[in-house]
Amino acid sequence: MSDLNRDEAVDVQSGGESPDLVDLQAATEPTEGQLSHVYDEATLGRSIEAILMVVDEPVTELTLATVLEVTVDQVVDSLEQLQSSYADHGFALKAINGGWRFYSSPEFSSTVEKFVLDGQQNRLTQAALETLAVIAYRQPVSRARVSAIRGVNVEAVMKTLITRGLVDEYGIENETGAILYKTTSYFLERLGLNKIEDLPPLAPHLPDIDSLDEILDSLTD
Repeated sequence: MSDLNRDEAVDVQSGGESPDLVDLQAATEPTEGQLSHVYDEATLGRSIEAILMVVDEPVTELTLATVLEVTVDQVVDSLEQLQSSYADHGFALKAINGGWRFYSSPEFSSTVEKFVLDGQQNRLTQAALETLAVIAYRQPVSRARVSAIRGVNVEAVMKTLITRGLVDEYGIENETGAILYKTTSYFLERLGLNKIEDLPPLAPHLPDIDSLDEILDSLTD
């Protein structure tokens, strides 16, 4: 058999995956010797649920396996069991774009749409106002950055602000590839401003440095 035919035979036997790809997968997937956590089936499922509840974007099986220190096969089995367990719920667990994430069930899309659109007539919540303030003063800014500043997941709030026309996408961050957001002309209109530079300065609303030092001293006493 020629070298070419011999290589083709190897490809067929390995399912078409190249040796380099197989080596890469083996190098990145946690091995039994690297695993320090032992989960029963239910605990692993709940751990995955907890992570998926706070993510902004779909999470890969490998990432979940690495964080939880289990094998990818264990994660896949757990995800498939969770997916089937949500059959009668208003949300679903889906594999989208190489990762997993919770989504509202398509059969309730009209209900969700009505909730979002009707919400335009309501006043903004405190969480929405705080998120809008962060975007206004730090724009253009990524959603992850806003979440880090506020200390909570802002995905739902961001959707509300975008739906109401107060915030919109503004390009991509070169370093991370994350979507950037900024306030809109409608935002300026609602606040009665001509340009974003007309926003009031933040300094007068921040605690006095001396007072802040006193507070910090009192906490360390």
